[in-house]
Amino acid sequence: MARLHEYQGKAILAANGFKIPRGSPARTTEEAVAVAAKLGDEVVIKIQVWTTGRAGIGGVAFAKKPDEVRPHATRMLAMKVGQFPVEAVLVEEKIDIDREFFLSFAIDDAARAPVIIFAAGGGTGIEERAASTRRIPCDVNRGPLDPVVNEAVNPCGLSPALAEQLADSIRKLFAAARSVEARSLEINPLVLTRSGEFVAADCRITIDDYAVVRRPELGIEIAREFDHPPTVLERLAYAVEQSDHRGTFYFAQLATAAPKDSKGLVGFHGAGGGGSMMSMDAIVNAGFTIADFTDTSGNPSASKVYRAARIILAQPDLVGYFGSGSGVASQEQYWSAYGLAKAFWELDLDIPAVIRLGGNTEDRAVDILRRMSKLLCAQVEGCRKTDTPAMIAARFAELVGNTGGTKWKPRTPRVPKFIKNSSATVFQVKNGRVWIDPGQWTEVRSAVETHSGGLIVDRKGAPARSLSEEEFATKDSELLACDVECRLAGIEGFYLELDIPGLNDLIGGAH
Repeated sequence: MARLHEYQGKAILAANGFKIPRGSPARTTEEAVAVAAKLGDEVVIKIQVWTTGRAGIGGVAFAKKPDEVRPHATRMLAMKVGQFPVEAVLVEEKIDIDREFFLSFAIDDAARAPVIIFAAGGGTGIEERAASTRRIPCDVNRGPLDPVVNEAVNPCGLSPALAEQLADSIRKLFAAARSVEARSLEINPLVLTRSGEFVAADCRITIDDYAVVRRPELGIEIAREFDHPPTVLERLAYAVEQSDHRGTFYFAQLATAAPKDSKGLVGFHGAGGGGSMMSMDAIVNAGFTIADFTDTSGNPSASKVYRAARIILAQPDLVGYFGSGSGVASQEQYWSAYGLAKAFWELDLDIPAVIRLGGNTEDRAVDILRRMSKLLCAQVEGCRKTDTPAMIAARFAELVGNTGGTKWKPRTPRVPKFIKNSSATVFQVKNGRVWIDPGQWTEVRSAVETHSGGLIVDRKGAPARSLSEEEFATKDSELLACDVECRLAGIEGFYLELDIPGLNDLIGGAH
């Protein structure tokens, strides 16, 4: 489920008739001070992050004057929640609170219908007061029924006018959630001010993943549930997934630095949810910190696995690359091995890698990695389904321990010099291109025809496609395998270039 920030959720509430505090988000200290000056009254400053318990970590502060906002905003915008930076604060007028209430819209999967949870007491600790909450069932189209809403509100001891306002807030909550296809929408607290108004003082909202494409106005970049706004690498990875639907590719950054008692950051590459979870446990139990969670499964193309490896290796300070997932994957594992081998060679891998590719054609996959390891200064070892996650994690720890503390520095890929030659032959493939050195064609022809499975043939002494341009463009994985096999054979005149828009610029800009 894709999340929105508090200020975004409040805008949705306001569009559906709720009163919200006056205020605006700010991404710099000066913006925060300017908002406070415009409001003119006592304000509250709140970090905008996708987590609860902000007050407990110093993420909420009050200020009576604009000048008092400055130190709070400066401190908050320098904060990290988990290992990711706070990108914005919300500066709002302080509300004169009389009473607090709790309102939450959710989808009841068991009932296959929406439900509203209401409590005559909001704020922190609502989870511990679950017994005091009231469930209000909702019709998918009409929302909560008036008699049920009134029955929930009546015990609150409000005047008839205020009781009607509260009942109306419950109905408006359903309308707000439905307006953006929210999976959940929580107002905690909904406050009754001393002047007799109900105001949404806080808001948490998630949008159904399948609704994101229908709601471009929400500005959601990635239709997945993260605990932080998407990082640059997560955006790049999501773009890869959206451009190639052969198998799945999920990438989420988990840590950017390892604690002092850790053996170091590890680039993690899984395949299949359950097996990946066991493998993550194994590497953590071996004393390492996982930098990312990556999953390529469901018969991913070799090109997708290559791009996943490139993105994993765009993270600095890794001490190793650990790949392990399901031991019985129903996919041809040699495709994944080819994708990894190409990425490792292009980036001149200098940290150890242990890769468990259990399942179909695992012996071929292990052999590909073994042969590629001979061309690298780092040790790359392939493992089979009979090798347990705990065992390969122990082997990984041994290899890392032998490196003398080497840490990975992201780099752009090395490419053959001949692709800069204007006479080079170029064939387009899906999000990339094949380069062939015409000056070496006579020497490399036999190998290219063999390893490409006849996709590239000789015609009148020059390389040519054996398929139509459209059909050839879909054979990027087969041509990637040809690229690797040529590389392993010491053949320099063939190269497959695969695009990952923005990645080289990111790495070049950082180094």
